[in-house]
Amino acid sequence: MGHTTEDAEFLALNLALLTVSDTRGPDQDSSGHLLRERAEAAGHHVVEQCIERDDRYRLRALVSRWIADPGVDVIISTGGTGLTGRDSTPEALRVLFDKEIEGFGELFRQLSFEEIGASTVQSRAFAGLANATFIFCLPGSTGACRTAWERMLEAQLDRRTRPCNFAQLIPRLNER
Repeated sequence: MGHTTEDAEFLALNLALLTVSDTRGPDQDSSGHLLRERAEAAGHHVVEQCIERDDRYRLRALVSRWIADPGVDVIISTGGTGLTGRDSTPEALRVLFDKEIEGFGELFRQLSFEEIGASTVQSRAFAGLANATFIFCLPGSTGACRTAWERMLEAQLDRRTRPCNFAQLIPRLNER
């Protein structure tokens, strides 16, 4: 999983958190609460957090606004990645990517397999990059968000993690 080094200084990132749900309100958003708590405990700033219905056009509009905002470095969404008729996060957001981070979903499902077995094949967790903004899309369960944060995102959003991490790439994402 890599290790952290004190050779680099911690860089707090600005995160936007999105819960995709037709049924949850702020009091029931345990996944959103967990992500906010973990991000802030790690030293990052949550600049916006909201719950949006599982509607691909509303999701696309909101995430597009965050992608265009230079004050947002990372977007983490939870929910809408399953297989039911209402689950539309991948269809809504993949079209916004400049680049997809294929290994993110693959590794998430590998780690998730250790916890929930073959049920992990129902997850369509994915990630990408759009306009120098990292976007990570997680399943809606609190357990899935915990797994993704603790075993992937926390280290990858810390530029002290070696041998490499997403945070150290941020200053170079717009280079041509």
